[in-house]
Amino acid sequence: QVQLVESGGGLVQAGNSLTLSCTASGRMFSGAVMAWFRQAPEKEREFVASVSWHGPFSHYADSVKGRFSIARDNFKNTMFLHMNNLKSEDTAVYYCAVRASSSGSWNFRVPDEYDNWGQGTQVTVSS
Repeated sequence: QVQLVESGGGLVQAGNSLTLSCTASGRMFSGAVMAWFRQAPEKEREFVASVSWHGPFSHYADSVKGRFSIARDNFKNTMFLHMNNLKSEDTAVYYCAVRASSSGSWNFRVPDEYDNWGQGTQVTVSS
């Protein structure tokens, strides 16, 4: 069982940047997919970005495309979310998640498609 711990959240002014980290403990399979989701108050959890644990595959929600960048460091078992030009609507609790197997596809955007979750980290963007 993979355990995930997020860090890096905080309060930031609109237009500024922030980087989130997610460190995984336990065995990461080569076909794993890792992702960031977020959940604002009274809203459903939504997909932000995902990356294959090996290989070049990454996907982004339209709302963050061009502003956010997902990356990974396999040696440190860590995934990152670099967030630039933050907006007030980016305010949410951000969760990292892992799916053990790609099952032939690398584009998973639904929370139920992921096996393990972190505890979440709050990002607040002030306007």
